[in-house]
Amino acid sequence: MTTPLSLHDDRALPVDPTVRAIARTIFAEVRDLPLVCMHGHVEAQTFADNAAFGDPAQLLITPDHYVTRMLVSQGVQLEELGVPRADGGPVERDPRAIWRRFCEGWHLFRGTPSRYWLEHELVDLFGVEEQPSAESADRLYDLVSARIAEDDFRPQQLLDRFNIELISTTDPATADLADHQRLTDDGLGKRIIPTLRPDAVVHLDSPSWLADVDRMGVLAGVDTTDYDGYLAALRKRREAFIAAGGLATDHGHLTTDSTPLDADEARELYRRARAGEVSPESTAAFAGHMLHTLAGMARDDGLVMQLHPGVFRNHHSATFGASGPDRGFDIPVSTEFTRGLRPLLDDFGRDPGFRMILFTVDETTYSRELAPIAGAYPSVRLGAPWWFLDSPDGMRRFRELATETAGFHNTSGFVDDTRAFASIPARHDLSRRIDAGYLARLVAEHRLPEDEAVETAIDLAHRLPRIAYARRT
Repeated sequence: MTTPLSLHDDRALPVDPTVRAIARTIFAEVRDLPLVCMHGHVEAQTFADNAAFGDPAQLLITPDHYVTRMLVSQGVQLEELGVPRADGGPVERDPRAIWRRFCEGWHLFRGTPSRYWLEHELVDLFGVEEQPSAESADRLYDLVSARIAEDDFRPQQLLDRFNIELISTTDPATADLADHQRLTDDGLGKRIIPTLRPDAVVHLDSPSWLADVDRMGVLAGVDTTDYDGYLAALRKRREAFIAAGGLATDHGHLTTDSTPLDADEARELYRRARAGEVSPESTAAFAGHMLHTLAGMARDDGLVMQLHPGVFRNHHSATFGASGPDRGFDIPVSTEFTRGLRPLLDDFGRDPGFRMILFTVDETTYSRELAPIAGAYPSVRLGAPWWFLDSPDGMRRFRELATETAGFHNTSGFVDDTRAFASIPARHDLSRRIDAGYLARLVAEHRLPEDEAVETAIDLAHRLPRIAYARRT
């Protein structure tokens, strides 16, 4: 017996009928607006190659750590889901077997945002009309396989299908940007742009730090054997990203410490790091110093600085060793912003040339720290609820806790933050519904006129991301 699968048009809208009616009106004004996707992880090569997606498992399951981590939490091995091993060891190669395992675990996603996104994808993109299960797995696999084999389901064609106006990839300082050049040659250079993520050359405890720094130097044409050359190479790479259309940088730090070091102390730390003399203390000090230093570079060249701290990366050592990073074992920690960012904001917080967007996975900071910071410093915008908080209730809490202090226009709009390309429209759809519901409540409580609520919804969905990431000369 099959269980039907369909999308209710009022999903995620308020339950109260009066508020829901207002939310419907607001949502109708934004549901079809173009998507601005300024914090993504779809590879540039995916767009440049424009090859057909291989199979349903590779499209919807294996690259999506939201999906794999839930199954792993119930005892499934990453290898069983086709996730590659760092040592090239055996993993499941049969995509149909991976798909079956996912369908058998469909019930595990009840109540999660992953369930919302997956349902949206299955129904809207693939025309699926029954829920995944052990019994329906093969039928659904065949249906999805047939759809992704069609010519109009290639990455570049999906940009139009998804109504994506602008999408950014996330690229390390060692990226040669050749794929972005190919996209420019194809006429897509202003639609698909790079974002620089320098983490691998900033965090001294990265296993490949020295090799990455030297590779960066080669690409920049700068000798990085000393600290001054290292900084010069970073500036050159930023120039290359700007030339390729980049608008932002992306920084993942464990803490928000932004304490600058004396120049000679920074040179000495860098020298010791190149000699292999790295300690946890020197790693933390250098990361904080570089956060401040990179803010200065951002002030000078206009790239928007995105900071998302507070995640203990690769928490399970064996999984990291076997399968590498981004496998679902990144766990949030409590995060402090007010003291940590003070050195940076003291120097750049009111500088008209600087712009920083702050993200968090610690929602206790919304009303206590982040909203007051964004409500005071003209350089700061609050990023959307991100990662573990990009859920219906997480988004509602963000609006409730941040808006009264920061307002709407000190936020930066929604970011989808995903490697799962097919989920991007579903993620934006959910955000727009939640914002419509929040605004509808303000209207119903006579705190905001309906016309202003509609205007604000359009701002949140489209205008604010464009403004927050706009190039400043």
